Amino acid sequence: MNSRLISLKQLYYLVTLYDHQHFGRAAAACFISQSTLSAAITNLEESLEAQLLERDHKTFLFTPLGEEIVRRSRLIIEQSNDLVDYARTQGKLMQGKIYLGVIPTIAPFIISELQNLCQKTYPELTLFIREDTTDNVLHYLGEGKLDLVILALPYPTQDFQTRILCKDYFKMVLPKGWLHRGFDKEISMLPENSIFLLEKEHCLTGHALQACQLKESKKINHFFATSLHTLIQMVSHQPGITFLPNLAINSGILAGTDLAAVPLKSDHAYREIGVAWRTTSHKAQSYILLSELIQQILIKKCTDGE
Repeated sequence: MNSRLISLKQLYYLVTLYDHQHFGRAAAACFISQSTLSAAITNLEESLEAQLLERDHKTFLFTPLGEEIVRRSRLIIEQSNDLVDYARTQGKLMQGKIYLGVIPTIAPFIISELQNLCQKTYPELTLFIREDTTDNVLHYLGEGKLDLVILALPYPTQDFQTRILCKDYFKMVLPKGWLHRGFDKEISMLPENSIFLLEKEHCLTGHALQACQLKESKKINHFFATSLHTLIQMVSHQPGITFLPNLAINSGILAGTDLAAVPLKSDHAYREIGVAWRTTSHKAQSYILLSELIQQILIKKCTDGE
């Protein structure tokens, strides 16, 4: 047997240090002292007979080899966690825990119903939800901190497995008093600075711009909203217009406002809602079953007339 076997704990410490880029913060995240963390990294380097960090008395830098060891360590830790989970559930589907990431333009409209439906259909499965931007949930998915992600496509998903669940069409949302001005038929007639959108880190903005063929920057207001509910308030009080998906509209986001939703003439004004997961995970069949539940809710809420 190799006398230089390394431990999962050492790999976890290394990955945590890489994520925090600071010995003190990494040690706190691992609930150990800074000296214990430093010693563990040194012991790991000795076991591997390789330099993972370049150090001086104040700073450190991961070597190229160190960065590659971090990448491989993530896979080993993920596989170890999968092994424990597989043993605890005895390989049965839809049992144990699934950590689900959802983007903010989808989460508020499906999470409550999904939790209820999941509890009723698969009572031995527990969902843990994280709402965050697309970049962040995909980052956490890659790190193994999330199992499955609900997101809007198209979007770069690296090497993740993806599955499209439905099309979510956009509508123009505008004050009811503007209904007869023809803006829904000819966007070029809109006043300058009258189109309100979400901040650019929300992929909904990119999808809306592309799907609705918005090319005139003078029409777009330079103040951006941080959430769909804030966006509704901006459109109501400026006034102006925006573009919202059926999922939000059919979930009642316009209730209590003096705004109306008007279909767009383009057949391509939609985003696709789908899921993504790591191809290396043993839970793929569970993800597919969970995706089918998600799809039930989405089709109902993204369909016109609901």
